[in-house]
Amino acid sequence: MSTTRPYSPGDRGPEPSGASGASEGGAPADGVSTGAAAPSVPSEGAPEPRGRQVRRLRLDGESGVVPLARDFTRQALYAWGWLPAAGAEQRAAAEDVLLVVSELVTNACLHAEGPDDLLLTCDNKVIRVEVTDRGAGQPTPRTPHRAGRPGGHGMFIVQRLCLDWGVQRTPGHAGKTVWAELGAPA
Repeated sequence: MSTTRPYSPGDRGPEPSGASGASEGGAPADGVSTGAAAPSVPSEGAPEPRGRQVRRLRLDGESGVVPLARDFTRQALYAWGWLPAAGAEQRAAAEDVLLVVSELVTNACLHAEGPDDLLLTCDNKVIRVEVTDRGAGQPTPRTPHRAGRPGGHGMFIVQRLCLDWGVQRTPGHAGKTVWAELGAPA
């Protein structure tokens, strides 16, 4: 279910640059981690080739999942060339991604049974963040938003920073995936 668009999550129509949704040279790059903390910068200095890139982090049963998710995301941003930032716009875009990851993982900790997985997908135009949990609740921005009150601002922040966000449920399975999409820096 999308909050703002009538088509399926991840379906942004044809890619103008000829990107097909797969990484250049074949299947998507899938950085799979079992939850061990990832280094903040990649071991190789060069970013990965452009195209669709995918990273997954298993969070189920891990402790300290918010900083773990942020470190994992930071590593992906380095690998994808978003960091180190070349300018203020690119730095702000990377900080927005890290904040959205923090908010979605925190919400899964506070309002569900904790996050199961973090999935990051990046192409030339959009980075998509997905957090899967086993909770039955429906995340919504607090209405009316009251900036001076503590707590309850997570989904309002996500809504303000993202191009789109929503909740996806799989029939017959407990839980949900909360996803958010942010634009890539120019």
